[in-house]
Amino acid sequence: MNQDYIKADPWSIIEEGFDKEQVKSSESLFSLGNGAMGQRANFEEQYSGDTFQGSYIAGVYYPDKTRVGWWKNGYPEYFAKVLNAPNWIGINVQIDDVSLDLNTCKEVSGFKRELNMKEGWYRRNFRATLSNDIEVSITVSRFLSLDIDEVGAIKMEIELLNADAKVTFTPYLDSGITNEDSNWDDKFWNTTNVDYKENRAYIEAHTMKTNFSTCTFMEAHVVYNGTTISESKLDRKTDSFVGLGFEQNVSKGEKITLVKFGGYTVSRNHDASELVNVANKVLDKVTTIGFDELLQKQKEAWAKIWEMSDIEIEGDVKAQQGIRFNIFQLNQTYLGRDSRLNIGPKGFTGEKYGGSTYWDTEAYCVPFYMATKNQEVAWSLLEYRYNHLEKAIENAQKLGFTNGAALYPMVTMNGEECHNEWEITFEEIHRNGAISFAIFNYHRFTGDYSYIPKMGLEVLIGIARFWHQRFNFSEDKQQYVMLGVTGPNEYENNVNNNWYTNYLAKWCIEYALEQLEVVESKYPKDYGRVWDKTSLTTSETKAWSKVANNVYFPYSGKHEVFLQQDGFLDKELVKVKYLDRSQRPINQKWSWDRILRSPYIKQADVLQGFYFFEDHFNKNELEKHFDFYEPYTVHESSLSPCVHSIQAATLGRMEQAYTFYLRTSRLDLDDYNKEVEEGLHITSMAGTWMSIVEGFGGMRIIKDQLHFTPQIPEQWNSYAFKINFRNQIITISVSKQGTSFNITGEKELAIQVNNTPLTLIPGKVVEA
Repeated sequence: MNQDYIKADPWSIIEEGFDKEQVKSSESLFSLGNGAMGQRANFEEQYSGDTFQGSYIAGVYYPDKTRVGWWKNGYPEYFAKVLNAPNWIGINVQIDDVSLDLNTCKEVSGFKRELNMKEGWYRRNFRATLSNDIEVSITVSRFLSLDIDEVGAIKMEIELLNADAKVTFTPYLDSGITNEDSNWDDKFWNTTNVDYKENRAYIEAHTMKTNFSTCTFMEAHVVYNGTTISESKLDRKTDSFVGLGFEQNVSKGEKITLVKFGGYTVSRNHDASELVNVANKVLDKVTTIGFDELLQKQKEAWAKIWEMSDIEIEGDVKAQQGIRFNIFQLNQTYLGRDSRLNIGPKGFTGEKYGGSTYWDTEAYCVPFYMATKNQEVAWSLLEYRYNHLEKAIENAQKLGFTNGAALYPMVTMNGEECHNEWEITFEEIHRNGAISFAIFNYHRFTGDYSYIPKMGLEVLIGIARFWHQRFNFSEDKQQYVMLGVTGPNEYENNVNNNWYTNYLAKWCIEYALEQLEVVESKYPKDYGRVWDKTSLTTSETKAWSKVANNVYFPYSGKHEVFLQQDGFLDKELVKVKYLDRSQRPINQKWSWDRILRSPYIKQADVLQGFYFFEDHFNKNELEKHFDFYEPYTVHESSLSPCVHSIQAATLGRMEQAYTFYLRTSRLDLDDYNKEVEEGLHITSMAGTWMSIVEGFGGMRIIKDQLHFTPQIPEQWNSYAFKINFRNQIITISVSKQGTSFNITGEKELAIQVNNTPLTLIPGKVVEA
């Protein structure tokens, strides 16, 4: 049974009623971020119940020493941990010296929290009866500014309902924090200075080993009866904590409000010696603006984002809420402003996966950002990988590869591999192919070839060299094989000839060879520079071709499908529909040994290849492979439902496509995988967008032309989305009556709709 406590609403995530069992899940679902920092929706006030505290700073991490029972040569030395950063949101509250704590209150009623995705703010309302029988009504609003991304703002309003009382606010900073996830319980932060001045406070600290310097800062004031009170007294100060006290006698029926600004300045962006000075400048700026005006600017900033990225669905509120939640979280995580950053699978919502970069970015996120922002943002994501090319070459060298072969890491913060599970680090090498495919996909969608001669060709060469060396020739098969790999289906490890990996590797080599020819012909200076820099030779490229032209692919003539890997048909092929529901998810119920021996597929594997290379196969071949593999797929990876939704739509199976869409769009809202309290599945959220645009909308680029094959789920009345296609904004509106297009700019654009030519004219709605 999936969770079902989030109220359906087109623009907000809403929880009504206080349930202690839901606190950690809601901390994930109501998370905030602005691309530079983020935080789980922890209560500002004291909470003694079960909670997962989390505040995070983009790009700040700790190299946690690898911990394994049996060390193997080639293991990464560390796992990059996204760090729980010093806490700035805390506000302890006392009413007549009794602490406000929802875990110990006599009664909590009228509890409601809302994450307003349209405007980018989070709010809680509730009434509470404390142990001293004083009743209060409280509203807390919070947001992280998009315009001034080093700061967030909190407004806490308290009304006394049944008595006069003394209200004490203690806004504080705390660097005495720990990570939920730690290999050796290392100390991640070293606090160097704790200070305060009037109603401001600062904690300076740096990360151990990586030495990122930070200043966590705050300023607070109280408003009562129209009077602003900025004078505070020091409540408590230790070597890792500073709290300021505001005390006021409040009459029954009256409200008192505390406003707090806080955030981080970081040595990634400023001189380490200037972090306090920069913090003061930020506080000067936001206090001049004020909470209400800063919130208004927040609403305007989000309006601009939604203007381009929104998908409107009429007739299905849960589907509408789901897609907006996914788009909102993607934009909270990454805005494309800093090419040093990337998109972690959990974003700013949890610690799992290290918060680092995975192949998810290239496979899923690049298409979303490319179409909803601009090609510069997508370029930044590609440039991120180019900047890590030398590290990728070092990673390959550690495993015994030579001659500039590049193996991009499965998990990284700085280009160095930092994942410490052997079946991932050594074997899940298909990630290399996703990076080459993203380069291809960028050129296909934007029409901009300039990245390839400037940066991309070097990346393609390094990857092709790796694949060439990773294949070996089988005397038995008289073909090139690839042994000991893990495909996208991580419920199989150390297999031989994973079809997806072999096919992707062959394509990477061929694509690199094609681009060498193009660059030599059209960009001779870049060609000469790259040829010399990489010490490439004609004999080497001929050796690549020899391998690519003779790759082995496991195939079943009986089933007329490519096999996921050698020996797949030796498994006991019991379909998922015959599994007892009590056994799901199997990754939480079964031993790893049992999973590895089973036929069950965590996520699209062969079908991932059919998604990437759809134009290499006909629809009949797709249908055979879909019908063979989907019945064995448990979809216990967040990356699985979106690919299946797109392919079901391609096959005209709209009811099935819709079911998969709901699963991908509401994966976290309804907690399909029963793990949402650990954080959200951020990168797979881009797949939700793809499910509508590429699945239901049928968007493809074929022979340099935009194609659509629009369909609509029976449950919807209409849907509409926008794409930025080569610097022209196209609005696509689909209803049961038909499809219309509207394009901005000055140029007409020839497209295809259901394989019929159509010309889009700026300023004119064109019906298909």
